[in-house]
Amino acid sequence: MTKNIIVAAAFISMLFVQTACEKALEVTPPGELAPGNVLTTESGIKAVLFSSYSFMQNPTPSRFLINNSEVTTDIAINSGGTEFLTLTQLINFTWDATLGTFQADVWAPNYRCVRDANIVLENVENVKTSDANKRLYAAEAKVLRAFSYDMLYKWFGPVPLRTTSTSEPTMARATDEAMRSFIESELLAAIPDLPDPGKEEAFGRVNKGVAIGILAKYYLNTKQWQKAADACVQLMNFKYYQLYPQYQNMFRVENEANKEMILVQPCRNENNFGNWYSAGALPANFKSAPQIPEFVWTSTMANFATQYRMRTAFTNTFDTTNDKRAILLIRRYVNTSGAIVNLLSTADNVRSLKYWDNNTVGNHSGNDVPVLRYADILLTRAEALNEVSGPTQEALDLINLVRTRAGIANLTLANATSKEVLRDLILRERGWEFYSEGKRREDLLRHDKFISLAKARGLTIASDKHKLFPIPQTEIDANKACLQNDGY
Repeated sequence: MTKNIIVAAAFISMLFVQTACEKALEVTPPGELAPGNVLTTESGIKAVLFSSYSFMQNPTPSRFLINNSEVTTDIAINSGGTEFLTLTQLINFTWDATLGTFQADVWAPNYRCVRDANIVLENVENVKTSDANKRLYAAEAKVLRAFSYDMLYKWFGPVPLRTTSTSEPTMARATDEAMRSFIESELLAAIPDLPDPGKEEAFGRVNKGVAIGILAKYYLNTKQWQKAADACVQLMNFKYYQLYPQYQNMFRVENEANKEMILVQPCRNENNFGNWYSAGALPANFKSAPQIPEFVWTSTMANFATQYRMRTAFTNTFDTTNDKRAILLIRRYVNTSGAIVNLLSTADNVRSLKYWDNNTVGNHSGNDVPVLRYADILLTRAEALNEVSGPTQEALDLINLVRTRAGIANLTLANATSKEVLRDLILRERGWEFYSEGKRREDLLRHDKFISLAKARGLTIASDKHKLFPIPQTEIDANKACLQNDGY
């Protein structure tokens, strides 16, 4: 699947370049993207569809999407290297609309995904293939488009809602109601025409479980609690997804495509398609770590000057004796001289090696980055049920499935004495479960703790405007109808 996406992305890029050149030269023959040409063939429409996938599953910036969502929170921090020029602004809440990561790593790839999905939807009826295939490709395109708009919505709030490839360059931002309605309706419309989980053509292609999972998280983040709870049941009822037995092995390359992974960013240990996170998480002169003896750094692997670090206040909350999730948080390591280095001697210096890979080449590790796991669905339903009805045994049972896998004691109703108490326990559990997966910012925003925790870290500058990132300045300059978020 990944190979197909790479080839398709390159193919579509060539088409767009050629089309642009023909326009500049005023060549009159129809362009490569004209109806009746490539977009009437099944291979042609799939090439555009896979190009849309390639922008949705853009793996190399996974480190940015993880770090941007975590250094703004109580979990992660950064020091050193070129990336620190970007990340220090996020750490200190001093970002503005010119910060390049907003455009390069979020805005541009998601709108490219939308662009290609729009092309598929506009042309799929003309393709010489079965009606079932037409419905499938259209459904996949709708999910890709909705996913991208959901991502943009979480970062920037409502954005211009481009639903055709011929949308005017100048377009105002959608209303909040229109944005939310579109994301929901697209996903709901797509689900009936998608295959059941495990029945898709290849891992990485959208299936019903993927679409329902995205919808469940969308409902959760927009606080539509009952809808979130119901969507989780719909996904659970497939009886396909399950928790992977060993947390610490779940993210290894050889265990990819396991049944906990609902949606991932696929990565390979080769140029431009690797997971770069570990290259930044490795401490200086790292050779090995006692708690992960299988991983040994070699001279063919990169070790960035930038250092992705975990906040001490967060790592100290783990039960390091029993919680197996803490195994992937490195507190001590052996350096290239054979000496043991204690990372705990420096504040905020524990490292996450969730994505280690012995076959890393340069920056590029092969570990897929989880976007949506089954554990997230269990905790999503538990949170939604608590918001609807307060603590219940069902909610606790869902949380305890995750805790049992981690090796820690069950929660009981005696622990969850109120809705507020259980809400905080769920947020804490999500931090332990999903560190280094880029979920913390949205979790803190949903729990209304994003700003208060920033202030508690001494960031007096933090204010409500920081609940959204600014629309990239390049977009504001290019699209005069697109107004900037308040405060920027």
